[in-house]
Amino acid sequence: MVAAETNPGRRQRLGHIRALLAETAATMSWDSAEQHTAQGYYMLSARSAREADDPSLFANALAGLARQMLTLQSEGNGVDRIVYSRDRANDALELVRLAQDVVGRSITPTTRALLHTREAWAYAKLGRPAAFQRAADKAHSAFADTCPADDPYWMHYFDAAELSGTLGGRLLELARTEPEFADEAAQAITLAIALRRPERWRSSALDRLGIAEARLIQGEYAEALRLGEAAIEDVSRTSSHRVQAKALELYQRAGECGTSRPVAELRDMLRLLVHSPA
Repeated sequence: MVAAETNPGRRQRLGHIRALLAETAATMSWDSAEQHTAQGYYMLSARSAREADDPSLFANALAGLARQMLTLQSEGNGVDRIVYSRDRANDALELVRLAQDVVGRSITPTTRALLHTREAWAYAKLGRPAAFQRAADKAHSAFADTCPADDPYWMHYFDAAELSGTLGGRLLELARTEPEFADEAAQAITLAIALRRPERWRSSALDRLGIAEARLIQGEYAEALRLGEAAIEDVSRTSSHRVQAKALELYQRAGECGTSRPVAELRDMLRLLVHSPA
């Protein structure tokens, strides 16, 4: 009788540990551009979280899988690349809705805010600014009710800096086709930089590269150069594939901004960071 009562508890604890380990492996794989491996680990984490009856872990795993979908890029060009990006954004939306349907209100406000940022990210990818804004407002509203003491320790990475940086990055995506969003993106990313913990080098590097791109979009080339120079130290501290990809995006964006001296200097500086400049 005792063994029968103990075994389910043991299986639940093992499922919890497996979910955490799988999510960590998934994130490391994603950041190293091992996308197929990352997807497998995220799915294992989600299944293990369900077995452990842990709704927060389940939501976190699907949020990670949605993020992975949203950063996938097609090898094709033109229309094929656009269609692929839209399909992956719709896939991510379905994952977020699945997580929201399964966990309901059983998760903390912080975890709800996390899911809403993934929802906003998908809408930004789909070029739907009004839907993006609604999802971003929901993320801010949920986060306003956050209480760190109620969150599991592995959710503590999702703080005010992460919220601002994630949404600022999505505003930047909108700004690439609708430049009027560039200043709002820069403001959100500036807040993220101010709030970042010192050891968050990868996130800080992404923030600083992002705000430099926002200033390029606005035509503020001297400021973009200054911000690009400020990003170099953070970029050099991490081997993240995501950071390298972001540096390449900034390099390519600068190539579309003419041949002024600040732009040329920014390109020369970034050329040393990117592996395959285009």
